[in-house]
Amino acid sequence: MKIAAYTYQNQNFVGLISADDASVEAYAFAPEQAQRGLLAVIDCQQAGKPLPARLAAVPMSEVKLRAPVPIPRRNIFCVGKNYFEHALEFGTSGFDSSTGKAGDEIPKDPIIFTKVPESVIATGEAIQIPYGVSEAIDYEAELTVIIGKGGKGISETDAMQHVWGYTIVNDVTARDWQQRHKQWHLGKSFDTFCPMGPIAVSGGTGLDECNGEDTQMKLWVNGELRQNVGTKSLIFNIPKLISVISQGITLYPGDLIATGTPVGVGLGFKPPKYLKAGDVVRIQIGGIGMLENTLI
Repeated sequence: MKIAAYTYQNQNFVGLISADDASVEAYAFAPEQAQRGLLAVIDCQQAGKPLPARLAAVPMSEVKLRAPVPIPRRNIFCVGKNYFEHALEFGTSGFDSSTGKAGDEIPKDPIIFTKVPESVIATGEAIQIPYGVSEAIDYEAELTVIIGKGGKGISETDAMQHVWGYTIVNDVTARDWQQRHKQWHLGKSFDTFCPMGPIAVSGGTGLDECNGEDTQMKLWVNGELRQNVGTKSLIFNIPKLISVISQGITLYPGDLIATGTPVGVGLGFKPPKYLKAGDVVRIQIGGIGMLENTLI
């Protein structure tokens, strides 16, 4: 399944994208359900109910995409330093409060932080540089897991059965705030700092729109390729992340887990290549599509 949350003729819808990506058929959800995007679909499926009938197809060129989960139910789980080269890149930057001494750069256990739901924006919407607050704004391309089936104490063996699918998140970060406050929540959660999309695709056990455990992720800034990695290179893979988070926290349908970014962030250049007004950031992940946002 390829699911889009979108606006058409001033109304919000959630629907199934055609196999050729040319059109979308809205599910006949009530407006208050359609407002919730993919969550309406997941809740219906988890309740064991058939999805509503689909309306007439509309060309994708005529709709305005929203984030697939426009308003997450709670904070988005995020993973820090989950690719080896990026862990070294960030761990030696002087901005990493999790690296106390040489040798700490590669984490022994997943580093988990969160972004607030209100930071979510859609593809095509602007990332806002908060001048006077921070200008050290960085990008981070991340494959993001969408939980379909909740649970607690989930084993790594069973973890993929809890995955509905995937989307893309740009984990935009104010690096100076990340350094100053010795933790990552504030600098990661500014307004507009969680571009998400463009759509959601199924990808758990028995689903094949995207194999999140083995797909390619790329990020460009103004056409310059900055990040390029296969998700097989994760330090802690998707089953491990789901298992670790769920040991003490119950996961719910619709929860989101951004799995970490690879080497090539702006901070890693000398001097750093922070984002500036007018920059265009594009992220592509195989099986999902392209998330694109401009800085203002």
